Amino acid sequence: MVLDKNTAKKTAELLLQINAIKLKPENPFTWASGWKSPIYCDNRILLSYPIIRNYIRDEMAKQVEQLYGKPDCIVGVATGAIGIGALVADKLNLPFVYVRPEPKSHGRQNQIEGHLEAHQTVVVIEDLISTGKSSLNAVDALRAIDAKVKGMLAVFTYGFETAANNFKEKNTELHTLSSYEYLIEQASDTGYVKEEQLITLMEWRKDPSKWTNK
Repeated sequence: MVLDKNTAKKTAELLLQINAIKLKPENPFTWASGWKSPIYCDNRILLSYPIIRNYIRDEMAKQVEQLYGKPDCIVGVATGAIGIGALVADKLNLPFVYVRPEPKSHGRQNQIEGHLEAHQTVVVIEDLISTGKSSLNAVDALRAIDAKVKGMLAVFTYGFETAANNFKEKNTELHTLSSYEYLIEQASDTGYVKEEQLITLMEWRKDPSKWTNK
């Protein structure tokens, strides 16, 4: 769920501006899943732009407080959200930990890196939500040590129905700064995409796993 429309459109504008989000309806990307897609999102790029990363940091910190008050700790999901999660934690003057996809195979075999105690409250920071499975894997790891997950806040979501179902199944609240709907609205309003490209982008969103640009 997007909390603020103006923030959603501004975030989309900034991500398009630095090519963190690329739209290529005529020459689609191939995702790791094998899906063909007219859009590719890599929000790690925003860390290279101080003004933009500070905007994202400030908006996420503000929304964490609006939605959840101050938790005991901010958690980033490795690897994409380690940077932005640490920035948000610093802005809120809170401890920070991050969660690996799986425990290390050596050393202390940690999956959660940093100091987090059982029953502490946390807000999880993520850079991008597609199906939500990797993000919810982090939630499972946190709950396994009895951390109290108040919710998750991400920079951007594609808004897939499967993601909504996955978060509902895990009883985890999700909010995002921006979403696919606001991205398309912003791209259309600013002339970033032409009308025929807009149609393609809307068609893809209906059934992304079966979409083809032919």
